[in-house]
Amino acid sequence: MTNSHRDNAIAFLKQMSKVTLVLKAFMRQKFKAHNLNITFEMFQVLRFLWEKESANQQEIANAIIKDKASLTYLIDNLVGRNLVQRTEDVQDRRNKIITLTPAGKELTAMMQPWIEEMYELVGQSSTEAELEAGLRLFKNIHDTVVKRG
Repeated sequence: MTNSHRDNAIAFLKQMSKVTLVLKAFMRQKFKAHNLNITFEMFQVLRFLWEKESANQQEIANAIIKDKASLTYLIDNLVGRNLVQRTEDVQDRRNKIITLTPAGKELTAMMQPWIEEMYELVGQSSTEAELEAGLRLFKNIHDTVVKRG
């Protein structure tokens, strides 16, 4: 790899981190403006469950790229806020199934417009071709890192 190529890779990763941070900040501002006492990480768990309805802790940990100990802490906090509940997995009692409570489901209606607003902002900043190229690039980076990991 040439120095220029390496420098561009570094600049790209720094910019990618900045984008991640501003998107997290965007959502945190929405939480604060609506007096929601949740973190972005809790939001990730909820968002996953909105799509899956219920899942075991390992499945959630893999999806949001958190270790099981960190996820346990997040789920404890969500249980304390009455947004999710734990039940035993009938096939494996060592596993817990995490399910949204009615209050957790209600947040979907509140947060979905914020998510759509964020998607709209991202879409306004790029052409469809740029987004498609970006998707390919992120997938390539992901696959390369996963293969090495």
